[in-house]
Amino acid sequence: MIYLDNAATTPLTPSVIDAMTEIMVNDFGNPSSIHGIGRHANQRLRSYRQTIASALKTDPRRIIFTSGATESNNTAIKGYALANQEKGKHIITTSIEHHSVLHTMEYLEKRFGFEVTYLKPEDGHVSAKQVADALRDDTILVSTMFANNETGDLLPVKEIGELLSDHQAAFHVDAVQAIGKIDVYPEEIKADFLSASAHKFHGPKGVGILYSTPQHFDNLLHGGEQEEKRRASTENMIGIAGMAKALSDAVANKDANYKHVQELRQAFLDAISGLDYYINGSQNKIPHVLNIGFPNQNNGILLTRLDLAGIAVSTGSACTAGTVDPSHVLASLYGEDSPRLAESIRVSLSELNTIEEVQELAKKLIGIVGK
Repeated sequence: MIYLDNAATTPLTPSVIDAMTEIMVNDFGNPSSIHGIGRHANQRLRSYRQTIASALKTDPRRIIFTSGATESNNTAIKGYALANQEKGKHIITTSIEHHSVLHTMEYLEKRFGFEVTYLKPEDGHVSAKQVADALRDDTILVSTMFANNETGDLLPVKEIGELLSDHQAAFHVDAVQAIGKIDVYPEEIKADFLSASAHKFHGPKGVGILYSTPQHFDNLLHGGEQEEKRRASTENMIGIAGMAKALSDAVANKDANYKHVQELRQAFLDAISGLDYYINGSQNKIPHVLNIGFPNQNNGILLTRLDLAGIAVSTGSACTAGTVDPSHVLASLYGEDSPRLAESIRVSLSELNTIEEVQELAKKLIGIVGK
């Protein structure tokens, strides 16, 4: 099987598997225990937190371990909004966010009376000016993604962070698709919160991080006093070990990996140059995600035929897989009646893919679409 759905999840690398196996075999201790085995586990935990903090160029005390970006997004948005609603009940986000953000916003609207402004792309992208125009005195939070999971489009997070430096609103960034691929330094973009999931950069599923400045937010989980009382539950040491190794490897090889993915993308586009196709989204994007459409070709049928040919791609976010709902991202970009919603597939690449694999995809597409 040729796997080209890396925006959904990525395979574990051998070094990550080794790091996790070492913990499973040798370190079963609970890092909250005060005996020697527990203290050793706690030392391990501190080293992993330092590794991740170093990758993000921040203080390890700002790193909170979570079960993944969905929990991190919920904690940052829901936790901060509920704890600070006396300052105002207005939030700004975009219409192209991941559902873990959009559904959290809907929850706050329906259950607690928050007012949420959803910025739609204009001329193919969301701008900092749109955020500036939407800001109000009672805005308490702005939440945007760093890179879109369906198109790879980059959002102007640095400009938004600068814009908010003189405003009371906190800034949350969903960096799931960007971290490990490009520079992601929360303090440089002036983020108050930043979310990430390990399985997007060759780490394990079920573990992630929430970067947080010393902001007051309501905890979503109550119980023990782990993570400096910010997130109860015994830490997932096996997952955290794998995440720390995966992020360390990704950052160390970032430039070479990025160049390789650029070459893969170009090789694929060169190979299908004879086909009629279009690319969705803006020009400012990471090369890892290619949302491409073929006029008059149904994407569901195309995906199935590629799957039968041994090639895994997708029609959009994995969190809506198995549904017939059109992409809310493409609907925001092109309108709900655009044929692009039924014609587009997402090819997402990683440094583990090869030129031969993308050329095989091109060959199969030519055989299907070219007919």
